[in-house]
Amino acid sequence: MPSIPKQNASPISTRGNLKEVSGRRRLRSDRTATVESSIATPIKRKSPRRCINSSPNAPPNGGAKEDRDEIMKLRKSPVKRLSDSFAAKQQWNPKDPHHMSAVKEALHVSTVPCSIVCREDEQQRVLDFCKGCIEQEKAGSLYVCGCPGTGKSLSMEKVKQNLLEWARDAGLQPPDVLSVQCTSLATTSEIFSKILGKIQLAGRTNISSPPLQHLQKIYIQKQPSTGGKMTLIIADELDYLITKDRAVLHDLFMLTALPFSRCILIGIANAIDLADRFLPRLQSLNCKPMVITFRAYSKDQILQILQERLMALPYVVFQLQALELCARKVAAASGDMRKALCICRSAIDLVEAETRESARECDFPLVGNKSLCGETSSTVESEKVQESAIVRIDHMALALSRTFRSPAVDTIQSLPQHQQITICSTVKLLRGRKKDTTLGELYKSYLEVCKASLIPAAGFLEFSSMCQVLNDQGLLKLGQSRDDKLRKIALKVDEADVTFALQGVRFFRNCLQQP
Repeated sequence: MPSIPKQNASPISTRGNLKEVSGRRRLRSDRTATVESSIATPIKRKSPRRCINSSPNAPPNGGAKEDRDEIMKLRKSPVKRLSDSFAAKQQWNPKDPHHMSAVKEALHVSTVPCSIVCREDEQQRVLDFCKGCIEQEKAGSLYVCGCPGTGKSLSMEKVKQNLLEWARDAGLQPPDVLSVQCTSLATTSEIFSKILGKIQLAGRTNISSPPLQHLQKIYIQKQPSTGGKMTLIIADELDYLITKDRAVLHDLFMLTALPFSRCILIGIANAIDLADRFLPRLQSLNCKPMVITFRAYSKDQILQILQERLMALPYVVFQLQALELCARKVAAASGDMRKALCICRSAIDLVEAETRESARECDFPLVGNKSLCGETSSTVESEKVQESAIVRIDHMALALSRTFRSPAVDTIQSLPQHQQITICSTVKLLRGRKKDTTLGELYKSYLEVCKASLIPAAGFLEFSSMCQVLNDQGLLKLGQSRDDKLRKIALKVDEADVTFALQGVRFFRNCLQQP
């Protein structure tokens, strides 16, 4: 048994005995552990990360770290992966004209990006439809609809390229492709001439018959003169072909319903219910086109598309928060990708103007102040350039306000004080009650606002002249009457625009909030 130290024992001897006791206890615990290890115990579950590390095929040193990095890359969303690579670049120089032109070109609406993202499902559906028509040698019609700026035309160009590549790889005869911008046609029936010119052999065009009748004869014949080759027609802005009798649009889709037609028609327009409203007879003839809808872009999709376009640039142009602000605002308003690109270009113009102004100030340094000369002034200027050499969130907010703000807001903000009080009094008087009022009632409301704020009010004649000025500027609508006090007056701008224009002044903000 271990010896228990006595109470009168010295500290040194006690410490030695404690060491001996702890050593013996450690030996007994080791012996117990060896006995317990021989007994079968349930196997503890290991996490996938530990299993990777304990695998015999795993590398001895750095394999676990590499696997963890791969797992983290897979867990990240596409937008997050883009933002990581986006933040790893260097900043751009807005003073360099080559940098500026490259950024503007990348954000231009007409610039075709390297990859069209966020529309893969819609493109695949259109491509599968065209593949089925070519494999079965059967005509068909497709209607692509959606709000403006949702990537319809751009996606159809990508589908056209993928279809031609697929036909060559599959050993099939690639179709003839005709892309028609309907807004460029002189007349609506000119589209039939363009189709005929694409499928008709040279020197065999029958000028005596109209193009539509000639096309109908070709597609009614048992062996068409085109030699069995399919024709893909992409008609953009299809709603331009709508006429009073709707004959052109109906005849165009009926070409795909003829017995020996080899025509694949893809119509593109903004109206979702165009086929139901303007082509009711097609449904009765069982030849209603297949409809594919392009929905408006969401915030994440707009952000991803903007970053995809900026990925080609070797430098950072935008703060990520600025791009997120633009994506949120555009997605909440319309989801129009073209408007998002225009807003980003407007923010670039703001940075360019700011850089020119700072460069103009640097050209006139203070001569008497020695601290602004030499190395110190150059260091300060370089720091300012580094801070301004990127599109910040304040630049984007200003560009957004200029884009979405009504022109009436600038007009209201530039008015004199008493004319602004007149507009404010009109909003209060007409709020939720009636569409118009008389000039006498409006003058009473104007006097109440001036009296409550201790502002000297104008006389009735001067007030009538102010209302006439506001009528000329398109803010109020002033009627005619023999008695000036009985003249009808109404508000011609939106109440929200008046509130937004005057919300920066506490007096008007409190006045509009009062019932």
